[in-house]
Amino acid sequence: MTDAPYTPPKVWTWDKENGGKFASINRPVAGATHDKELPVGKHPLQLYSLATPNGQKVTILLEELLALGHSGAEYDAWLIKIGDGDQFGSGFVAVNPNSKIPALLDRSASPPIRVFESGSILLYLAEKFGAFLPTTPAGRAECLNWLFWQMGSAPYLGGGFGHFYAYAPEKWEYPINRFAMEVKRQMDVLDRRLADSEYLAGADYSIADIAVWPWYGGLVNGVLYNDSATFLDVASYSNVQRWTKAIGARPAVKRGRIVNRVSGDPASQLHERHDASDFETRTQDKLAAAK
Repeated sequence: MTDAPYTPPKVWTWDKENGGKFASINRPVAGATHDKELPVGKHPLQLYSLATPNGQKVTILLEELLALGHSGAEYDAWLIKIGDGDQFGSGFVAVNPNSKIPALLDRSASPPIRVFESGSILLYLAEKFGAFLPTTPAGRAECLNWLFWQMGSAPYLGGGFGHFYAYAPEKWEYPINRFAMEVKRQMDVLDRRLADSEYLAGADYSIADIAVWPWYGGLVNGVLYNDSATFLDVASYSNVQRWTKAIGARPAVKRGRIVNRVSGDPASQLHERHDASDFETRTQDKLAAAK
C-alpha cells in the first residue's frame, strides 16, 4: 500500500486484476458471457439462487408459506455458483438482466413471469399467496417501509462495511470507519423500532422481518464478516438481539437458510431443494454418508 493519495484519472477504466476477492463476479458491463440454459424442475416456482443473505430471504419465505399450508409455494431451488459465473449465463440473464441472485420464474402463468430483486420477489410471493403482508393500509405501508429500508440499507452493510472490513485486499481506516458508523446507525434504527414493536411491521411477523433478518440477524449471530459482531458491539442492541433469536427459532427459517448453502457445516448445506424430504436426505452430510 502506498502512502501517496489517489488521484482519479480523467476517464475511469476497468482493471479486472484490482477487484479483490470478488473480482471474478463483478464487471462494469451487463449481459451474458456464455450460452447456458437454466434447469427446470417439477414445480411451478423455479428459484435460481445462492444462500447469501439476499438468497435466504426467498427460501425462508417459501418455507414459511409451505408451513402455512400453501401447497402452491412448492419450489425447485437451483444452485447458482456466482464464483463460477453462472449468473452470466444466457438463461439466467433472461430471468435477471442484472445478473444477481436470487431470481425467480413463476411457470404457473403463461407466459412465465420473471421476478428479480429479492424485495420484489418477497412482495410478489406475499401478494400471490396472501400471507406475511398486512392487509390494512397502515399495516401494509409500515411493512413496505421496512422492506424498502432494508433494500436501501443493506448495501452499506454488505457492499460497504463488509467489503472493506472483511474482503478488501488491504485495510483502510477511512472506509471502515465510514461504513461502521453507518451500520451502527442502522442497528440503532432497528433497536429503537423493536423497543416499541414485537416485529418490524407491528405485532405480526411479515416479509419485512424476513428481508431484514438474514442481514442484521446474521450480523447479531456472528455469521457475517469474521469478528464484525464484536467490532460493532452488536450485544448492546438488546431489542435486535431478542428479535433475532425469536425469528431464528422458527422451523421454516431454519430450513430456508440452508437451501442453496455451499459453505460451513455439511449438515447445514442443502445445495438444491426439490422436495420437502430433501432436508432429511440430501444435505451434504447425508450425501457423503451414503457414498
